[in-house]
Amino acid sequence: MKPSRWTLPVVVVGLIAVPLWWAWPGFAVGWRGAGIVLGWLGYGFIFASLVCMMREPRLARWFGGLERMYAWHHVLGVWAYVFLLAHPLALAADWLPDAPDYAWSVLSPARQDLAGWLGWAALLCLMAGLGSALSARLSYSAWRWLHGLLALSVPLGLAHLVALGITDWLLWMPVLALGVLLWRVLRSDVGLGALPHVVSAVSRPARDIVELTLKPMARGVRARPGQFILVAFFEGPRFRGCHEYHPFTLTHIAPDGSLRIGIKALGDCTRHIQSIEPGVAVRVQGAFGDFGAVEADKPAVWLAGGIGIAPFLALLRASPPARPVTLIYLYQSPADAAFVAELEALARQHTGVSLQTVVADGGPPDLDAILPASEVLVGRECLLCGPPALVSAAVHVLQSRGVPVGCIHYERFDFR
Repeated sequence: MKPSRWTLPVVVVGLIAVPLWWAWPGFAVGWRGAGIVLGWLGYGFIFASLVCMMREPRLARWFGGLERMYAWHHVLGVWAYVFLLAHPLALAADWLPDAPDYAWSVLSPARQDLAGWLGWAALLCLMAGLGSALSARLSYSAWRWLHGLLALSVPLGLAHLVALGITDWLLWMPVLALGVLLWRVLRSDVGLGALPHVVSAVSRPARDIVELTLKPMARGVRARPGQFILVAFFEGPRFRGCHEYHPFTLTHIAPDGSLRIGIKALGDCTRHIQSIEPGVAVRVQGAFGDFGAVEADKPAVWLAGGIGIAPFLALLRASPPARPVTLIYLYQSPADAAFVAELEALARQHTGVSLQTVVADGGPPDLDAILPASEVLVGRECLLCGPPALVSAAVHVLQSRGVPVGCIHYERFDFR
């Protein structure tokens, strides 16, 4: 099956349409029928949202990348909550004209039976988990704990349906949703689907940056320059790892399957990794992304900020570009200039590569002065990698200079 931009929408529509098709023929008159349809519609959105959070390389290729999958995951999760919140409201509205007291009992948790309690518990878990997903200021540890409530809402919702006495064949849909959730937790979060590696070499090319060589213990990861992997660090002779999977861009892929990644100290885990040593056990998932897979026959502008130089370094280390490339590398100070000497050597070796290094001196870079003029940008592909603020500012400048949206390429690595 070849990747297509329509694969993900078609799968999502199918997962939502199945319960809607089942509920519609038995549509009761009035608000009760609407409540039943809203409930199953919400479960369809949850199922589709869970499928979009699976970290499987082949699935990510079919669906257009993890970034796209997570964007759909977030939107589908919000709509699932909206429909499931409207579900009990519609059921209560059915009784409101003739029996207002009973209508209130449909909504009041204090007057519910077991099925009602389970339903409200699932909805509250969904609410708490969704709130954490939409909170940008929440710490990662708090977000991780609260986001786990989203997972708890799935078995609670299944128990709610069982308690209601639903035995129809469509009960397999929430059962399958629970299976997808367990698949994601066990293979991705626990790491049963990850491949064992070991840190075989450590270098420090700049301040607060380490480049690690990861040697496969058995089968290696299939990867291309420009992709990223998810890595969890465990124990070493004098190192205790974070045990959490985080995305890191590849800086090199060796013929023997060894991988190199660059890591900048940006958070608690990445700061701790700066003291890593050879011999530390790691597990790797991936690879993901298609950052380098753009049209190779067009001239390109590569803009890198800080550790955002990683995918461009991997592309240059792999082979000479088949097109003229202008690489603009921005960093805060000379102490932060990672791989500059190697990049200069590669630019001399690859005649089609023009390297421009820019020191920001602690302030925001003047992209209006740094980026090429409009007439130079005509017909060029623009690849951006760096801090989100830099990428957003660069996109704004490039679009103002007439670069089409389809010629601007970047990836986000926030998979919350």
